[in-house]
Amino acid sequence: MNESRRGPIFRFFKGLWDAVNFSRRLVFNLLFVALVVLVAGLFASGDGARPLAARTTLVVAPEGRLVEQYSSDPASRALARMYGDRGAGEVQLRDLLRAFDAAAKDKRIERVLLRTDALAFQGYASVREVAAALRKLRASGKQVVAFGEGFDQWQYLLAAQADEVYLDPMGGLLLEGLGRYRQYYREGLQDKLGVDVHLFRVGEYKSAAEPYILDAASPESKEADLYWMNDVWQRYVADVARARGIEPAQVAAGIDGAPEGIEAAGGDIAQYALRQKLIDGLKTAQEIDDLMAERGVADDSAADGFREIDLAGYLQHVDRGIEAVDERPEVAIVVAEGEITGGEQPPGTIGGESTSALLRAARDDDAVRAVVLRVNSPGGEVFASEQVRREVVALKDAGKPVVVSMGDLAASGGYWIGMNADRIYADPSTITGSIGIFGLVPTLPRALDKIGVHTDGVGTTPLAGAFDITRPLDPRVGTVIQAVIEKGYRDFTGRVAKARGRSVEQVDAVARGRVWSGAQARERGLVDGFGGIDEAVADAAQRAKLGKPERYQVRYLEGGTTPFARFFSRFAESRAGAALLRGSGLGETMLARALPRGSEDLRFLQDALQARTGGVPVKALAYCFCGP
Repeated sequence: MNESRRGPIFRFFKGLWDAVNFSRRLVFNLLFVALVVLVAGLFASGDGARPLAARTTLVVAPEGRLVEQYSSDPASRALARMYGDRGAGEVQLRDLLRAFDAAAKDKRIERVLLRTDALAFQGYASVREVAAALRKLRASGKQVVAFGEGFDQWQYLLAAQADEVYLDPMGGLLLEGLGRYRQYYREGLQDKLGVDVHLFRVGEYKSAAEPYILDAASPESKEADLYWMNDVWQRYVADVARARGIEPAQVAAGIDGAPEGIEAAGGDIAQYALRQKLIDGLKTAQEIDDLMAERGVADDSAADGFREIDLAGYLQHVDRGIEAVDERPEVAIVVAEGEITGGEQPPGTIGGESTSALLRAARDDDAVRAVVLRVNSPGGEVFASEQVRREVVALKDAGKPVVVSMGDLAASGGYWIGMNADRIYADPSTITGSIGIFGLVPTLPRALDKIGVHTDGVGTTPLAGAFDITRPLDPRVGTVIQAVIEKGYRDFTGRVAKARGRSVEQVDAVARGRVWSGAQARERGLVDGFGGIDEAVADAAQRAKLGKPERYQVRYLEGGTTPFARFFSRFAESRAGAALLRGSGLGETMLARALPRGSEDLRFLQDALQARTGGVPVKALAYCFCGP
């Protein structure tokens, strides 16, 4: 039928449908074109790296926590950087080390401007490792200038390695010393809430769970803590003195006399730091920019007025030199950072299965000839620790050397996983040891009584329902748990004795849960040598007979990211992607979802309530609440 002969109502709806259909195709076509333009812009922008000219100043101003490996995915990191969220930021230790190493050999880099006042540290050993890299950089002839609007004592130790250290006139620098104070929950849990916490342990120095059963630190805990802290602090003072060319006694006197000295300086902390020769002068950020322009190459088009490149941009240039295909044999580095727990865990946590899988992959990869296990962990679950240790043994049995490199902390379970390595390296200020086992069983009948709730019933045996936390703990069950903990301690000390070629009695004498500095641990045979990741890699390569460094490659073996995460990371860092995400609420929403939630004070106690599969429903823990 001819449409002209149809009624006006038909023609109206027909025209309306055609309009809707046209609009639909138009919208989808426009979205498609926009997507094509966006992707084209993304790849046209490339990696954002501009040509690196001669006489460039490398500006190293990292923001966030210094970590062994990222704990978040690339997309989340890109969003955090885009929105300038310092608290969520992370800086990989390896990135700082390779940037300084590359800059020392790069003729285009004239000097380094170092800003550490937005960098957070988790321990002293990693600070000393970066400080050593800075000293090598200076030894290459490159000038290093440090500036900060304020320094804490860890940030200052890095800044002190520079040729010149400047502080903002309104800034602060106060060296305080080391302290370790914790909250104790016994009164709150037991007297106020009616929660009884039963602790089973071996070793009078195993103080990790004391806050749940005491109102203050035990004498043994204070004795052990002060022993290793004094060792670490004396080394800190010596490091500062050496970096600044003054006597350790002068540094110590300045710290002890700070109250009177600051008062004499009219309350001006910056002036007091200058008088103590901890810094070379007081300058504002603008004056530092002017100084860099004067010494380097002035550039009005640059944000700070001088020819510069930041850390991220410089690492892009460094990475360009990496060959796409490298058939040289490998030394693989597996990072074991964070608490040790069972199963598959994300980066930043050691998983009994996930970390073991990485070590197994290294064993199965013919290109990998040796492995460095980089440990930065307070420990955790015994069984998960044992899973990782077994993979270290399997690597050695396969003929592949394993060398452990301890970071800031490798204590308790963190020591367990690496005890069988061919050699263990630590910094003199690494925190290690804490060889001991404990278990926690909270029970709640008194707490429930307070609200009129009571538990009752029957069981076929005395053990039936004995681990129900709403019932009082049967003393016979306590006997079982203590026996399990003591067996775990015998396993721990026995394995250490076998791995370290010592008697069980010798190991027990330095174990019992006591914490040591790296230097103290070496004196007691728990550590073989001093050094960082570079020394561990060189040792592993030598054991595998790989020859000179240029004849082998070093590769971090980590869990892969998804294709989408890699795409989104690149997209968010591009100019087009950053503009789109910043202009919408999408970026804020995704960032908020990606940021980790703050852990609660009693999370550790809550974790102890989670029953494990099989065996006694109490976790044996090899954990250390230690660290500066």
